[in-house]
Amino acid sequence: MFNMFQKIIFTCPRCRGLLPPHIANSFFKRVNYVVSNILHRNIQNRSQTKLPYDLSEFPVEKIRNFSIIAHVDHGKSTLADRLLELTGVIPKTNDNQQVLDRLQVERERGITVKAQTVSLFYEHHGQTYLLNLIDTPGHVDFNYEVARSLSACQGVILLVDANQGVQAQTVANFYLAFESELTVIPVLNKIDLKLAKPDEVLVQMKNVFDISPQEVLKISAKHGTGVEDILKAVIDKIPPPTSDVSKPLKALLFDSWFDQYKGVIIHMVVIDGLLKKGDKIASASSHKVYEVHDVGVMHPLEVSTNTLYAGQVGYVITNMRNTNEAQVGDTFYHENIPVEALPEFKSAKPMVFAGIFPSDQSEYNSLRSAIQKLTLTDASVSIHSDSSPALGQGWRLGFLGLLHMEVFNQRLEQEHNASVIVTSPNVPYKVKIHGAKNIKKYGAEEIMVLNPCNLPDKSIIADFQEPVVMGTIIMPDDYLGNVTNLILDRRGLLYDQTYIDDKRIMVKAKFPLSEILIDFFDELKSMTSGYASFDYEDLGFESSSLIKVNFLLNGSPVDELSLICHTSKARSLAKHVCAKLKDIIPRQLFLITLQGAVGSKILSREDIRPLRKDVLAKCYGGDVTRKMKLLKRQAEGKKKMRKIGNVEIPRDAFIKALKR
Repeated sequence: MFNMFQKIIFTCPRCRGLLPPHIANSFFKRVNYVVSNILHRNIQNRSQTKLPYDLSEFPVEKIRNFSIIAHVDHGKSTLADRLLELTGVIPKTNDNQQVLDRLQVERERGITVKAQTVSLFYEHHGQTYLLNLIDTPGHVDFNYEVARSLSACQGVILLVDANQGVQAQTVANFYLAFESELTVIPVLNKIDLKLAKPDEVLVQMKNVFDISPQEVLKISAKHGTGVEDILKAVIDKIPPPTSDVSKPLKALLFDSWFDQYKGVIIHMVVIDGLLKKGDKIASASSHKVYEVHDVGVMHPLEVSTNTLYAGQVGYVITNMRNTNEAQVGDTFYHENIPVEALPEFKSAKPMVFAGIFPSDQSEYNSLRSAIQKLTLTDASVSIHSDSSPALGQGWRLGFLGLLHMEVFNQRLEQEHNASVIVTSPNVPYKVKIHGAKNIKKYGAEEIMVLNPCNLPDKSIIADFQEPVVMGTIIMPDDYLGNVTNLILDRRGLLYDQTYIDDKRIMVKAKFPLSEILIDFFDELKSMTSGYASFDYEDLGFESSSLIKVNFLLNGSPVDELSLICHTSKARSLAKHVCAKLKDIIPRQLFLITLQGAVGSKILSREDIRPLRKDVLAKCYGGDVTRKMKLLKRQAEGKKKMRKIGNVEIPRDAFIKALKR
């Protein structure tokens, strides 16, 4: 019904004239969110409180743990819905319910942010199997979610869109699974679309992944065509976990989240042994002992089972009170029966840092609690205390990318009703200091600078290093010239160009991370008509000629706007930011002077003219000296206001000022 209504609005000549495209898209986005909320409530009401099978009936040989990996918008959530319908977890409908996208931000943006698990039961060749599915995000900023989820799997479904073809994140996710030595089941989705190019995409998969076209399953997740073949392939091709129920308990914590009623809930995969309600388990990292209050699986919501056996994936609720105790990658065992700890996860490396401050300092404690609860569900966020003369006490948080930062802030507002001010994002820098006295002052010869305000004086800096990344761009070769110019403009170095089929090319280039931070992807999409995809991986730090640019309002420096850039771009960047701030900052009753400076040298200036009041409006004739006194008094008043007046900067000005 919803799809029919949308079709009528856009095809009917009368209706089409009433709704401009941007209003119509916003309207349908909101309607889709409301409909999805209703569907989620129905699922919650119909969710089973008891499993159709006893978990003890499933030895390791009848268990399969797998994940779905793909690029953004290739149909992961839709495929997960069909798999849940085929196995009877949810009732069959014609709508995309996005059952595993539980966060409001996921349903509003139409992307997967948080990996979710669900246990399925499927009969194949007269045997019933337990299939544990983990639906993962597709955007590069949530790559850590994918890496952690793969630790609980023995195989993956590699999903590729038959219309868009192999994308940059498809390549990144494939190599994540390949490095983890997981079985890969290639699947081609959306074969029902009119513009689908299955033959071309199969050639791409052959050239990039060395996957034979005969191995690829062709499906339509939207209509359910060929989806059941995936379940059969999962059972036939993915090996069971190498677990032993007779050994002592060894369980891996690979995810966690916070529930306001139940407290800390952790996702575990039981490697060996079994875990029961009432057991006392210990952490290998902290050696703290916890009592298990509840154990169960997701089906699709929490269903208590009292026991988890070797090879199974489920949730565990303990008496864990502090959110910081749920360390991702931690190993748990029965009290007084220690086991060898599993290798720890490779820690997430934050690529983007931004200051987050409460709009009102009285909300500091509530914001701190909200951040702690969110970082429990997102272990890739790093937290450092920060303070600002203008904004007060706050934090400098590290994120994996700009979208990651935006989603985190949106979740703060939606899930915890927090009102925050976010400063301009920046990347971390390494600075090498010379002089024994200076080294003693900073505590080390080489320091990491997360906030440009904390940069040492340039006279004591021996070496300045910035983070660099290796970017992968996949696009039609028609746009190669324009994209090459964009790469060079962002101080990029071309490394490799490879054709993945007759018309699509994969370009590898090395970039300074700061150059692709804000609007590189938007500009890339714009100049390639939306056909290009982009992904990057960390390459460490390289020495560079960098400089700090300060911004002044009426002669007073604004630390929150300070940034570090390459020497060659200091003047152009200062002019750009000042021009942007002129448009963003509202006019006051006094003159506002915006300046960009390096040290004492002014690189750019913009003036925001004051709102004028005609003080002579009521003076009709009369003594001229009277008019002169009024004008003089007005000038003195505005001069005084300029010295003591507060310039109000909008909350989003810090990010908008950096966009080109």
